[in-house]
Amino acid sequence: AHEEEVRKKFRPIEQLKEEFEKLNVKMETDYEIMVKLIGKFNSSASTLDEKVAALYDLEYYVHQVDNAKDFLSMGGLQLVIDGLNSTEAALKEHAAFVLGAALSSNPKVQIEAIEGGALQKLLVILATEQPLPVKKKALFALSSMLRHFPYAQQQFLKLGGLQVLRSLFRQKGMETLHVRVVTLLYDLIVEKMLLEDSQHGDHMEEKIQQYRQVKLVPAVVEQDWCVVVSNLLAVPEHDTREKVLKTVSVLMAFCKERYRGDQALSTTLSLLRSEYEELAAEEQREGDKDGYFKELLGSVNTIIQEL
Repeated sequence: AHEEEVRKKFRPIEQLKEEFEKLNVKMETDYEIMVKLIGKFNSSASTLDEKVAALYDLEYYVHQVDNAKDFLSMGGLQLVIDGLNSTEAALKEHAAFVLGAALSSNPKVQIEAIEGGALQKLLVILATEQPLPVKKKALFALSSMLRHFPYAQQQFLKLGGLQVLRSLFRQKGMETLHVRVVTLLYDLIVEKMLLEDSQHGDHMEEKIQQYRQVKLVPAVVEQDWCVVVSNLLAVPEHDTREKVLKTVSVLMAFCKERYRGDQALSTTLSLLRSEYEELAAEEQREGDKDGYFKELLGSVNTIIQEL
């Protein structure tokens, strides 16, 4: 009898579906939605705005790891990679955005993307004259592709990727990208260090072998990134300085000689030290013992001591 009551209370799902269909509300799965969006993006009948809107919506779905794998199996990934060649800036920008989202911590998609030629296309966007929003998204996609994927890092170095990133520092109007580039370098250097320091079983041996092939630091030193990075300490934003200080600390082991002879750097560090001494003292007066500025002051002092 109890079951009867429950059954009366909860209508079976079939019945609900029927009622929904009568109301003309169909519950679509993510898969079905992605199929529609890919169709819209790929259709020659769609306007530019419709294609951009389809990409914009796809980005939301492909963040999810399983959706990104489906996106790959339905051919969406290759379409988006091909979209990086578009002559329309808005399509290039949003194609890179979707690609970056699908690549984020998704090894299967990372492998397929590099085999589909995504790395070369992203580097072309970054190396040629493009509007800032396009480069921003291309750099996002590149970062998603390289993180935790040593094979891609190796290819990136082979294709002259570091020189391409270096060229962004010579172009006007690209300043917002500088800190993102430095953050990417920092992440890649630290990723390799952490792996080499970690306790690892046999399955990690293979990964370590792969990382050994990635000669990132020698290339960084050779192309004079030491100074490119430290010059960014002169920017006014604390947030940027924090990221740059972290990177300088990591580079210290390889850039020490270069930094010791750098007069501009020692001037900048002295200025930062006095600025952060004041800000940290103010923080303490307000009762914040281990504040943000105290931490930054600590980073500056450590670097000064090492020099």
